[in-house]
Amino acid sequence: MVMFKILDRYIIKSFILSIFYGLMAFTLLFVIIDLMENLDDFIDNNVGTFIILEYYLVFTPEILKLMTPVAVLFGGLFTAGKMSSNNELTAIKSSGVSIYRFMFPFIMVCVVISGLIFYFGGFVVPNANVRKTQIEAEYLKKNESSTISNLFFQDPPNRIINMFYFNPEKLEAYKTGIQTYDTLNSIKMTQRIEAERLVFNPKKGTWTAFNGTVRKFSELNENFTSFAEMEITGLKFTPDDLQVKQQRLEILSNVQLKKLIDDTKNAGYDSQRVEIEYYSRFSFPFTAIIIIIFGLPISTVKRRTGIALQFGINILVTFIYLSMMQIVTALGKNGSLEPLITAWLVNIVFFSAAMFNLFRIKG
Repeated sequence: MVMFKILDRYIIKSFILSIFYGLMAFTLLFVIIDLMENLDDFIDNNVGTFIILEYYLVFTPEILKLMTPVAVLFGGLFTAGKMSSNNELTAIKSSGVSIYRFMFPFIMVCVVISGLIFYFGGFVVPNANVRKTQIEAEYLKKNESSTISNLFFQDPPNRIINMFYFNPEKLEAYKTGIQTYDTLNSIKMTQRIEAERLVFNPKKGTWTAFNGTVRKFSELNENFTSFAEMEITGLKFTPDDLQVKQQRLEILSNVQLKKLIDDTKNAGYDSQRVEIEYYSRFSFPFTAIIIIIFGLPISTVKRRTGIALQFGINILVTFIYLSMMQIVTALGKNGSLEPLITAWLVNIVFFSAAMFNLFRIKG
């Protein structure tokens, strides 16, 4: 038992240090490559040095999230390879330690890392991406449009809102329709308001419609009136809500994504794209665990090819893993796969392959 504790501490320390150095190296490499790709844009738009530094500072959380699985594999292979070259693995096996017991501290570290990735990807990265998006829009002229277009959503409990577009700077919506339904019969429309403009008053917290019409429906007839200006009471949504509904998903936290899914479904619209992003926030952290289970058993077996080739093969497998995630995500967004399946399919396939590989080597 004492030997196991000493061995676990030794492995955990070596593994964490290797992950740290690998993560720093891969992150730096990523930044250099991205900088080379964007250098022309920075120069053409006369972006200052401090803005460039800030851009990569707020981009770093996203890079760290993406590079962590690669760094985990590097750390596992480097730690096991070093122990193998020092004949430490031979001594461990001779003392009766199974491959499962040897892998235990690696997996425990990966479980902790997976929890950190989940929190990081769900809360830290979206907050950093807000500023990154602002820099791209302001200095790199990406996503310049300041309007939010083609909105359809439910305003509880019984209204459906549609807008051609909303300008968050002017707090104005254009070509707006507000449909009110019977609270006892959700398919029975009782009123429809159409307006050229819908303007939010931040002091009063109300919306005012301009140049529109009101249609009221009863069992036997329909009443039609027009107006130049009319304050609409009872609307619960705010300009902040509208910005969340059509923002880039990478800047939304997990809580905001879940709310967006619920709102979209309640309004009767397709939430496939948002659900894929939401479920992927839960599936991606498991990548670190699956990759270490897949790669570590191979590194514990001495081969004539040496650790360099094994490392190369495992890194290739990691990038195939991440590439397949992108391909499956694209299929899901096209509607070919259900959101939950889209998020978890690659994990399931590679976890099955990892377990097969583990039992094959053990056998």
